[in-house]
Amino acid sequence: MRDRDFFQESDFSQGGSTFKAEERLQAFLAHAGIASRRASEKIILDGRVTVNGEVVSVLGTKVGRSDKICVDGVPVSASEEKRYVLLNKPQGYVCSMSDEKGRPTAADLIRRRYSERLYNVGRLDMYSAGLIIFTNDGDFAKTVSHPSAQIEKEYVVDTSLPIPRGLCEDFVRGVRIDNVFYKAVRARELNSHRMAVVLTEGKNREIRRIFEAAEIGIKRLTRVRIGNININEMEVGEMRELYEYEVGELLALAKNREF
Repeated sequence: MRDRDFFQESDFSQGGSTFKAEERLQAFLAHAGIASRRASEKIILDGRVTVNGEVVSVLGTKVGRSDKICVDGVPVSASEEKRYVLLNKPQGYVCSMSDEKGRPTAADLIRRRYSERLYNVGRLDMYSAGLIIFTNDGDFAKTVSHPSAQIEKEYVVDTSLPIPRGLCEDFVRGVRIDNVFYKAVRARELNSHRMAVVLTEGKNREIRRIFEAAEIGIKRLTRVRIGNININEMEVGEMRELYEYEVGELLALAKNREF
């Protein structure tokens, strides 16, 4: 995956690995796993980045290997190895790198095993469980999380009351709540208190809003699949690295790679 803005100078080889002499700052941050390129641009514009001790807020600034780059005062270095970690997130953990309320984060679980900066691709709300991917590959994160990618996410919903007849069909046809349109790709009842739902875009709290509108309480909401990646036998709180073919298949599933 080669970013258009990534390294305008010639490539060099050193110690069997390839690196570039100079690159744009937003591309450096994306490839270091700080955020997607677009999100990195906002970080720069917000004045959160320093280069050699000086705040840099101009997009397109070129940086090289000898420059000292910091975000919020924390040094950032280009990742030598890309990581893609799958976590079966437990309930009660928020999807952010830190939480001002002191709540436990999914990133806390990842840090127990990995020392490098890994960022979540997409989100699950605090009360939902299931699959979420962490990576230091900004290009990968941007590609698979962009709405145009249309990568399926499958959820299993366990309810406190029987599921109303026709709720699956309504969700697939589309439901408007508070002027927001929610629509599932597929939905089916597994039993009277359990439903499987497949989404691609995934608006904020989409499934919960549908069930709230139907006055049905959710006991448990679990993401069991992201594209080609299934939860299988993963225990709650368990993590593993994605295989190379899994990463490739996820990228191949993205319908639009040029955002």
